[in-house]
Amino acid sequence: MRTTMEIPGKVALVTGGAHRVGRALVLGLARAGADIVLCYHRSEAAAAATADEVRALGRRVFARGADVSNETDVRLLIEGVAAEFGRLDVVVNSASLFESAAFDAITGQDWDRVLGVNLKGPFLVAREAAPLLEKDGGGVIVNIADLSAFQTWPSYVHHSVSKAGLVHLTRVLARVLAPAIRVACIAPGTVLPPPGHDDEDHAGGRERRLTARAGEPEDVVRALLYLVESDFVTGDVLRVEGGRMLL
Repeated sequence: MRTTMEIPGKVALVTGGAHRVGRALVLGLARAGADIVLCYHRSEAAAAATADEVRALGRRVFARGADVSNETDVRLLIEGVAAEFGRLDVVVNSASLFESAAFDAITGQDWDRVLGVNLKGPFLVAREAAPLLEKDGGGVIVNIADLSAFQTWPSYVHHSVSKAGLVHLTRVLARVLAPAIRVACIAPGTVLPPPGHDDEDHAGGRERRLTARAGEPEDVVRALLYLVESDFVTGDVLRVEGGRMLL
């Protein structure tokens, strides 16, 4: 019996959904017909603007501030979802810190902060959300990693380790939560230039890739919709990177 998830009418939680790629994922799910739980940390104004865009698409939205590395915040977030919608079908762990530092300059606090958001956060969200995801027959968790999970980035040691851990967490959770909940991961290449960098180099081709065009957030959106709807895919990592890993 096929159980392909049909997105219209479902409820999707996106952490880090206020801006950049997280915002694109929120709007992509809303355009596909999902109601949205928009989780943000400090970006309240951006979250409010994104929430208005969701409403303009005719979908319900529940915006909630939370630190995903904090157990109490995550528990209250999921309790809020249950109270607001009574169900949850899709979880997208997109909240992330992208911090650069020389190896010998990384403090214990730096390490804990980055791994707290990038790795502990998805674990906490998955743990707290699982009972609600199972309530109406199961759901999908999609974690957002990046290519540092597979490459050695010397200036991003703590970030890279957190994303490598997130890839393995995806695989473990796929076994632990099966068959009711599928778990998958997307590892984008550069689909937006980092904050403070010029978009011209990215779009013009200096970003390493094999494809004719540069990546864009909508490429990640398409990957997300595929993973949500594909009931025979779990535990996998979908790289969306224009062939960069081949160079």
